[in-house]
Amino acid sequence: QVALVESGGGLVQAGGSLRLVCRASGGIFSSHTMAWFRQAPGKEREFVAGVSWSGGGVLYEDPVKARFTIARDNAKNMVSLQMSSLKPADTALYSCAARHGGAISKSVSDYAYWGQGTQVTVSS
Repeated sequence: QVALVESGGGLVQAGGSLRLVCRASGGIFSSHTMAWFRQAPGKEREFVAGVSWSGGGVLYEDPVKARFTIARDNAKNMVSLQMSSLKPADTALYSCAARHGGAISKSVSDYAYWGQGTQVTVSS
């Protein structure tokens, strides 16, 4: 069983930056593919970025490419999402998710473990 706790959300002006952090406990963190998803009010949860168990493979959804960077530190059992050039459209609840083994997936159903999320609000 893996427990995930996110932090780092907040209110930021358009063009600003935030760094989200997800800390994991339980299980073997290094054996899990990790991802960030987001859900805006009235919309479905969507994939943002993912990183393979080794950190060597990453995948981004098109709207965040070149603006967001995902990274993991297996020694510290954490994954981060550095977000820059934020836009009001990035406003959402951001959640990290863990998948034991397997490749990075954009499908919500492929991830067994989820954090509670951290709110990101970008003002115009």
